[in-house]
Amino acid sequence: MNHLLGKPFIEELPPSVAEKLHAATPNGETVLMQVATDLDASLNYNPQWVVVTDRQVLVIPESGADGARSMPLGEVADANVEERVGMGTLALTHKDGPGIHVPYSRSLTAKFAEVADGIRQLKDDEPLSLPTALEQTHCDQCGRRLPEKDGVCAACLKKWQTFRRIARYIAAYPVRLVTTIAMTLISACLALLPPKVTQYAIDGVLSPGWAAVEIPLIASEDRLSRLGLLILGLIVMRVLIWCADVVMEMLSRPLGLRAIGDLREDLYRAFQLLPIRFYDRRKVGALTSRMTNDTDRLEEIMTHDFYFVFSNTLLFVGIVGFLLWMNWELTLFVLAPIPLIVLAGTKIWYRIMMFWTQWSGKWGRLSAQLNESIHGIRVVKAFAQEARESTRFDRYSEDLRDVDTRGERVWFVFWTVTNLLMNTGVFFVWYFGGRQILGGELTLGALMAFISYLWMLYQPLRWFGDFYSYILRAFAGAQRVFEVIDSEPEPYQKPDAVRVPRIEGHLTFESVVFGYDPGKPVLKGVDLEVKAGEMIGLVGKSGSGKSTLINMVCRFYDPDRGRLLIDGVPMTDVNLRDLRSQIGMVHQDPFLFDGTIAENIAYGKPDATFSEVMRAAMAAEAHEFIVKKPDGYDMRVGERGGRLSGGEKQRVSIARAILHNPRILILDEATSSLDTPTEKKIQAAIARLVQGRTTFAIAHRLSTLRSADRLVVIDEGNIAEVGTHRELMDRQGIFYRLVKTQQETTLDIFMTAVGMETE
Repeated sequence: MNHLLGKPFIEELPPSVAEKLHAATPNGETVLMQVATDLDASLNYNPQWVVVTDRQVLVIPESGADGARSMPLGEVADANVEERVGMGTLALTHKDGPGIHVPYSRSLTAKFAEVADGIRQLKDDEPLSLPTALEQTHCDQCGRRLPEKDGVCAACLKKWQTFRRIARYIAAYPVRLVTTIAMTLISACLALLPPKVTQYAIDGVLSPGWAAVEIPLIASEDRLSRLGLLILGLIVMRVLIWCADVVMEMLSRPLGLRAIGDLREDLYRAFQLLPIRFYDRRKVGALTSRMTNDTDRLEEIMTHDFYFVFSNTLLFVGIVGFLLWMNWELTLFVLAPIPLIVLAGTKIWYRIMMFWTQWSGKWGRLSAQLNESIHGIRVVKAFAQEARESTRFDRYSEDLRDVDTRGERVWFVFWTVTNLLMNTGVFFVWYFGGRQILGGELTLGALMAFISYLWMLYQPLRWFGDFYSYILRAFAGAQRVFEVIDSEPEPYQKPDAVRVPRIEGHLTFESVVFGYDPGKPVLKGVDLEVKAGEMIGLVGKSGSGKSTLINMVCRFYDPDRGRLLIDGVPMTDVNLRDLRSQIGMVHQDPFLFDGTIAENIAYGKPDATFSEVMRAAMAAEAHEFIVKKPDGYDMRVGERGGRLSGGEKQRVSIARAILHNPRILILDEATSSLDTPTEKKIQAAIARLVQGRTTFAIAHRLSTLRSADRLVVIDEGNIAEVGTHRELMDRQGIFYRLVKTQQETTLDIFMTAVGMETE
């Protein structure tokens, strides 16, 4: 039997299901999809298999003696996914007889939505087109649940690969890095000398047999002179170590800040270049947390701890070398606990990493709640829901606290146990070293130097213990940052993209199918041709697909199936910057940046002169209210334009579109926030604006679309009617009913108002 597709829609069949499939397809058929559910017909957790061939759809139970249920593709009327309480169902509707319902748990919704879409394609004799991958909820390698969809598994994270990737940002400044490493090396080497000087001071000055001990670089036989020179040497060493540390800090901190600055710039650039679909699945507050909280963790590593990794590693290796050279037997006692510590650290890696990954996710959720409540503070206060929002925040804060507490508890136990293991070496050194002194094999100075080196050895080990906790938190943040940076950006840099310096505006929709959610199309095979310079009015009920069609024109999304051509070239082949730089939009709820009015008008044309800005404002009927403001065009509009009224923001938005002078203009309820006198002025401005450019206009007040060349009525994702205002009214179809309903509603409101005034 032939198979055409790979994962995730061709899953490996168990032998029992393979036998039943073979019996149900005796003539041989090409398997196009074979996927497992997790529920049987009785809603028990017992898998069934949905197998789609080039001839039929089969549902095969994995256990039991029941055979396959089937429905020929030619008899499938429709295939959909239905959401039910706690579960979903793949529903196959038969043209004449009973249908087939296949239940599954909510975790498989995305997969079966795509299966339903694939069955619809096959029943309509379309070529099968399915995604090569679905959103991941579990790790492919270990099967553990991911902290978030398409996230990174903490257990399978390659820590050294992550560490090297962080280090590359620092390595971007090689001169500073090499100088810092040189200072670190000098400091580490100098730090190894004081215990040896202490040994000479004890054995060559303070011990009874001091005269027999030779001290390098000191030829004096006077006991007091020897002591003075050794103390002077210690002072010089400490001063040199201090100087090296100061120089290292002066170089390392600016270098770390530059590196984290580069990382933040890469992250912000990735945010700007990611497609709209990326933001559809994530909350703004959670993404903001990656820029703030997660990069703060990395900043701490890059500016403070990264260089200590190198210096403490050098110090550790140097001390171990000195200890082995001085007394290899005692050194073995010192090093005995280290393998246990390393083994424990390896074992605890996943558990602590899991806690810090959960901590990052819960912090992102807390940030999202804070961001949402602040932006919606007027709604919160209007409905007196302050206590409710506080309760929600408290719940998220307590979840964050609980994860943090569990992580710290596990880390505390690990750290105290390893600290105890490290200290056991001291007891062995004192005992066996003391025996060697009593046996004349070791001097007191050598033992004291050995113990000094031992405590110096534990210092980097303790630091690595603390650093281990910090770096685990940093890695958890790094994986969230790199997840964004590694996400597929919009194809701005597509090398073979067709350059279009000037768009004429001829658009052609060819059987365009698109849905925001897998297997749930909003546009269902749209065919439409728009001539250059034509004004198209989009009409339809809310949710019919008007805004989705506009999103396709702006290429915020690409069609799931079908093609959209601009001036005869597939839009997916056109240079994205050329395309969007020639599209202007006026939204129903315009967004203004926290700058001056002039800066917002000139946003699409930053090099515009003040005269051009003012002419655009006059054309948009905005100049009159702008000059009445205290600072005129230099007035700051506040966050999201909060210091302007809705109508004022909309007029500034229209002025921005006028100054941009686009080849394709999109008006999404562009006059919805204006009073009637101002709306008439804006309509005149828009009439001038649309001349010579392709325009798409969405308006709920259908009377405002009379000037459109054609009206396109969209109904449930399909184009139901196309024609002029007069033609559609004469046809008395969907558009006619919409107009009549709107007129009746307006009349009822008017009569109610009149009645109230009469009373």
